[in-house]
Amino acid sequence: MEKIKYEAFVEFIKQQIFPSQQQVDKELSKESIKVLNDFIKKKKEELRTERIYEGLNAKHFQLISKLLQRITLYYHCFQLQLPLFESAPDLLKKIDENTVIAISTSTGSGKSTLLPALLIAEGYDRVLVTQPRRLPCTSICDRVNSTMTSNEDSERIAGWAVSGDEHDIKSPILYLTDGLLKEQLLHDEDLITDQTKLNKSIVFFLDEIHERSINIDLCLALLVRLLTKKPYLQSKMKLVISSATLDSSVPALFLQKIKMLRFGEFKMPKLGTLYPVKKHKRPNDNLITLVQELNKKRQRNEQILCFVSSTAEALRGPRLLQEVSSGAIIAYSLIQSQSATEQQMNIEHGSIFFSTTVAETSLTFPSLRYVIDTGMVKIPKYDLKMKQTVLEKVRVAESTIKQRLGRLGRTQPGDYYALYDFKVDEKKFPTAQICQSELTTIELSLRKSPAQEDLNKIKKFLPDEPPQAAIDMALAKLRRVGVVNPAPDESFTKDGDGIAKLPDLGSVEMSKAVFSALTRYKCGRDLIAIASVLGVLNTSDVLSTLPKRYKSTDGDFMTLLNVMNEVLEAEKSMGPRQFKLQQFCQQKGLEKAYQTLNQACRRYKTLEKSFSMSKDYRNQAQIQSGKWESIAKALLEGYSDNVFVSLKELQLRKHQYTCYQSSEPDIEVAVLDSHSTLNRSINSAPVSLIVTRDILRTSSVRAKAILSFVGEIKPSWIQYEVERKIKLNDTEQEKLNTENILSTAKRIFPDAHVELNHNVLSINGSSGSVL
Repeated sequence: MEKIKYEAFVEFIKQQIFPSQQQVDKELSKESIKVLNDFIKKKKEELRTERIYEGLNAKHFQLISKLLQRITLYYHCFQLQLPLFESAPDLLKKIDENTVIAISTSTGSGKSTLLPALLIAEGYDRVLVTQPRRLPCTSICDRVNSTMTSNEDSERIAGWAVSGDEHDIKSPILYLTDGLLKEQLLHDEDLITDQTKLNKSIVFFLDEIHERSINIDLCLALLVRLLTKKPYLQSKMKLVISSATLDSSVPALFLQKIKMLRFGEFKMPKLGTLYPVKKHKRPNDNLITLVQELNKKRQRNEQILCFVSSTAEALRGPRLLQEVSSGAIIAYSLIQSQSATEQQMNIEHGSIFFSTTVAETSLTFPSLRYVIDTGMVKIPKYDLKMKQTVLEKVRVAESTIKQRLGRLGRTQPGDYYALYDFKVDEKKFPTAQICQSELTTIELSLRKSPAQEDLNKIKKFLPDEPPQAAIDMALAKLRRVGVVNPAPDESFTKDGDGIAKLPDLGSVEMSKAVFSALTRYKCGRDLIAIASVLGVLNTSDVLSTLPKRYKSTDGDFMTLLNVMNEVLEAEKSMGPRQFKLQQFCQQKGLEKAYQTLNQACRRYKTLEKSFSMSKDYRNQAQIQSGKWESIAKALLEGYSDNVFVSLKELQLRKHQYTCYQSSEPDIEVAVLDSHSTLNRSINSAPVSLIVTRDILRTSSVRAKAILSFVGEIKPSWIQYEVERKIKLNDTEQEKLNTENILSTAKRIFPDAHVELNHNVLSINGSSGSVL
C-alpha cells in the first residue's frame, strides 16, 4: 500500500505539474527548470523515507495532500520566472541553517512576493512580512494570492493587516505594517513563547529595512531583545531582514548583541535590468521645463515619474504644469495619504506623475520610460538646541537613489535624469529616523507595554542609539504634561495610568487631550472624532475643499468635527450596510475630502471598538458635548505648549503670532496656515489667541513658522502659569516709568508679578493676567 501511495503521488505530479509547464507564457530558463525538479525530487524523497506518512488513516492522506499543496506552491513560484527562484535553494538552505539571515537583492528580484511563498512550501508554519506602508500590504498580498493559487475558489495563501483593517489574517502568509508588528511585539506576550506548538518555525520577515523608519528600528530592537532574553526561542523562530540595499549597522547589531547566534548573509548577484537605462546629469534644469521637454518626445503610452521632496511639491507639480501648458498637460500626484485604488487609477490613466518616496518601491508602472529625480527629501528633524522639530530639505542617500533608478528598465528602455549635483556615494544610507526625531510619543508607547519598557532600557538593542539628550527631553516633557512622576521614581502619575489605558492616539498631546475630554470636560466622543480625522492628516489642504456651511468661526478643530458629525450621523441613521460614503460626499460637496474622510471613518471605528471594550472609558467615550469651550479646554490640557498670541496685541504686527508660553526675549514669529478657517483679510483684525496642533518650522533663517489646525481660545480657558519676557528700548522703558504705566498695571493685575530689569520687561503669573 505504501508503494501504491507513492506511485499515485508521482503520477499526480506528472499529470498535474509537468504538462502545465507548457502553459507558462514566459521563456523558461534551464536553471529554473532544474531548481523546480530538485524541489519536487526532495518532496518525493520526503514521502518515501519519512515515517509520518506511513499508514492508511485519514490523517496520513491529509499529510500527503499538504505535501502536494507545497509542490504546487513551488510550481507557482517557478511560473513567475523571477530572478530569485534560481537562487532559492542556496537562500532557503541559509535560512534553514541560521536563526537570523540578512538578505540583499536587486529591486524586482521577487524577495517580497516569491520568498514568503517558498518558505511556506518549505514547511514553515507562518510567515509575517512587514511593509513600511499600508498600500504595499494590500497590493503585494493581492499579487501573491493571484499568482500562488490556481483559481479564484482556491484557498488564499496570504492575508493582510494594517491599523484598523485586516483581511484573511489566519492565512499562512500575513503582510502587515511594521507599526502593527511593533505593537504586537510590545503588547502580545503570547505572540511566540516556549509553549508555542510548531511543526517547524515562525518566520519574521522585515522587508524594506533600508528606510530605517522608527517602527522598523523598534521592531529590530524588540526582536533582538526577545532573542537575548529568551535564547531558547531560536529553535522556534527565524528572522529575515531584507532590502535591496542593506546598512551594515543592522547585521552588526545581531552579531554583537546575541551570544551563540547563528547568523547568515545572502547577497544575490547584481542583476542587470531587462532593458538598458541611460543616465543624464541635468543639475541646473528646472523640473517643470524638463517635464515639458520630455513630454514632447515621449511616445503615446510612455510614462514620466518625477521624485520631489515633499507632499506639498507633489501636489503643486501637476497644478504648475497645467498652468504653464494652459491645461494641455495633465499630471497626477502620488502621495501616501491616497488609497490604493486612487493610486492605481492614476497610474492606469496618467502619463506624468509627481511623487514622494511612496513610488520608490510600492507601485508598478506599466510603461515607465523617464524618471526625473530631484535627489531631495523634506524630513522632520528635532533640533536639540532649539527644542523643536524643524522641516529640513536634505539630499537622499545612495540606497534611495538606487531604488528610484530601479524603477526603470523593467518593461522598456529607460532614461534617468538627475537634477542634483552631489556625489551619490558620499551618503550610503539614510540616517536612522529615531536618531533625529522628537521621542516623547515613542517613550510613552514603550512605557504603556506590559513589560513597561523605555528608551533607556531598549536603546542598547537599537541599530543606532538616539542621543541621550533627546531621551532626557522626552522624559522631561512627559513630566511636564503630568504623565510620569519626577526622577528617580519616573513611574506613571494617576493621569499617566489613565492615559496608558487609552488606545494609540498618535501623540502624547492628543492622548492627554482625549483623556481630559473623557475624565474632566464631558466631551469624549467629540475629541475621539477630532483625533480620528487629525490622525490621518499631515497637511491642512483638505480644509480649503470643504463647503462653507461646515466652517466654524471657532476654527479648524470645530470645522473638522462638523464634517465628522454629519458623516457619522448619516451612517448611523442609514445603517452601515446601506451607507455609502462616496455617494454621501458627492451629495454634500465633499468629493475632494472623500479619501481623507474614508481613512478618518476607518480610524474612528477602530477607536470606537477599542473604547467599547474598555471598562474604564466605555461610557465616557459616548458623551457628546458639541461645545467648543469644553473641547478647547481638553485640547489645552494636551497642547499647552502650542498656544500662540497675535503680535497685534504686542507689537502692532497684525497677522503674525508668537508662542504664548515662550520666556525667551527673542520671540519666534509665526503665521496661520493659508488653509485655516481662522485666516482673516489683511484689513481685518486677527484672532487674538489660538491653540494649534502643528507648528511647521523650516531650517531657513528668515522663514516664519506656520501654524496648522488652529482654534480660537480665551485667556480664561488657560489654566497654567506663564512667563513673558519682552525686550524694550530706552524710550519704551522711560515711558513705562514716567507715565506710571507699570505701577498702574501692577495695581490692576495684582496676581501678576511684573519686573523691569536691564531693558527686559518680565511678567509672570496666571495666563489670563499675563496676556
